[in-house]
Amino acid sequence: MTGRTTQPPVEPDPHSGRERRAVRLRRAAKLTSVVLPVCLIGWLSWQAVANSTRDVTSHPAVSPHYAEGDRVDADGPSDAAAPAGSPSAGAPAPSPSASAAGAANLPLAGRTVLLDPGHNTGNAKHTADINRKVDIGNSRKECDTTGTSTDAGYSEAEYTLDVVHRARQILQDRGATVVLTQDGDRPWGPCIDERARIGNEAKADAAVSIHADGAPASGSGFHVIMPAKVAAGPADTSAIVDPSHRLGVLLRDTFKAQTGEPTSTYIGQQGLDTRSDLGGLNLSKVPKVFIECGNMRNTGDAGRMSDPEWRQRAAQAVADALTSYLTG
Repeated sequence: MTGRTTQPPVEPDPHSGRERRAVRLRRAAKLTSVVLPVCLIGWLSWQAVANSTRDVTSHPAVSPHYAEGDRVDADGPSDAAAPAGSPSAGAPAPSPSASAAGAANLPLAGRTVLLDPGHNTGNAKHTADINRKVDIGNSRKECDTTGTSTDAGYSEAEYTLDVVHRARQILQDRGATVVLTQDGDRPWGPCIDERARIGNEAKADAAVSIHADGAPASGSGFHVIMPAKVAAGPADTSAIVDPSHRLGVLLRDTFKAQTGEPTSTYIGQQGLDTRSDLGGLNLSKVPKVFIECGNMRNTGDAGRMSDPEWRQRAAQAVADALTSYLTG
């Protein structure tokens, strides 16, 4: 028989299972050290793209736009961080459509309008000043007068300044530069020759003098006064007669349509009158008309002119007529 060497029995190694687990953990750690950074880089890249997409879709660029009726600051929008003379940082250039919209909303941009509120509430306290005569070309006439009032005491001077303030706002909202002959900031006047001179020096594109009449109570309605041809001394209206007539017709038609006030029953023809004795017209070098908005001595006219809502319609009519004249 072949002989054998007998080996003693081998005891199980109590550490062999623990070692295998350690090896597996080391392998897993190596795998994690490679896979996790790759996954992290991919996730961060996805987030960057997603955030960029949200920024674009949630915050679209808005072109500057001024809605009709908004008032634009004379200096325009500003950006302290933008260099002088350059567009605001980050602001897109206006598109042609935005520029067209701006032009439509500001049809009177670059235009100058003179509004002349007739008389002054302080004139009655300065009779010596307003009674002195001034040269109106073809004659001499009082510097100014006190104006009239309703039977209830609402003065022409108060009425004219209120309507002028309302019309000024509308015209400024349309882009016009509006010059006033007085803004309730003078103790009296100004004289009629100075009123004309203010418009001339401003090189106004058009001028309207706002008044209310003090005729007999039986007469009612409004009328527009246009300059006659006068060439005498400092007066020469030859260049403004025709454009003033066009402005006058537009104002007559617009005022009648928007206020409901009928044309005068006691003066003029179909709401139009031509005069050569008004210094504010004779001395004007720019197209100019007067409007007598109604007869303050007539009960119906006085009631309408005392109503703020009606005065707003009157102001709207003046502004709309000037806009039609300057853009037509």
